[in-house]
Amino acid sequence: MKLDQAALDQLFAAARTHNVWQDRPVSDELLHELYECMKWGPTAANGSPARIVFVKSRAAKERLLPCMAPGNQDKTRAAPVTVIVAMDGAFYEKLPVLFPQADARSWFVGNQALIDATAFRNSSLQGAYLILAARALGLDCGPMSGFDADKINAAFFKDSAVKANFVCNLGYGDAAKLFPRNPRLTFAEACRIE
Repeated sequence: MKLDQAALDQLFAAARTHNVWQDRPVSDELLHELYECMKWGPTAANGSPARIVFVKSRAAKERLLPCMAPGNQDKTRAAPVTVIVAMDGAFYEKLPVLFPQADARSWFVGNQALIDATAFRNSSLQGAYLILAARALGLDCGPMSGFDADKINAAFFKDSAVKANFVCNLGYGDAAKLFPRNPRLTFAEACRIE
């Protein structure tokens, strides 16, 4: 069943990247609902390498802010939630449970290039699912790549196989403070059918 235009607008056409946030909290229950929605998006061999940190507390924000580029600090401070979308370099250890149809774990053991490429590609997909799920649940998003990954890794994932992929602010954006909408490439500029 095709979604109606209002739903498509909420997910895509009318959705915007927000930088200014209303002073409205995002409940832990809504974050649980968000994960329950986004987790169903497909990943290679159902590997699900994304690891999500919902940064909400003042103490966690204080650890995160020095990791952000100067231009991203104020909006990160003001956002009710900042999500660190990370990737687990040991994701394949969970494949016996997540993909029991085959010995998928053996595809990755000892193949660091395949582990890295799969973790990055699929955690990026999961981050996109997170953005769409957040929009579907009425939240606004502000994804960013302006941060020091090594600092985030030290602050949030020390001594683990988990590494930061990207960061996304979540909450209820201030629509009155949006920048003008930028253009997108046309079908002819970005696509071809063969």
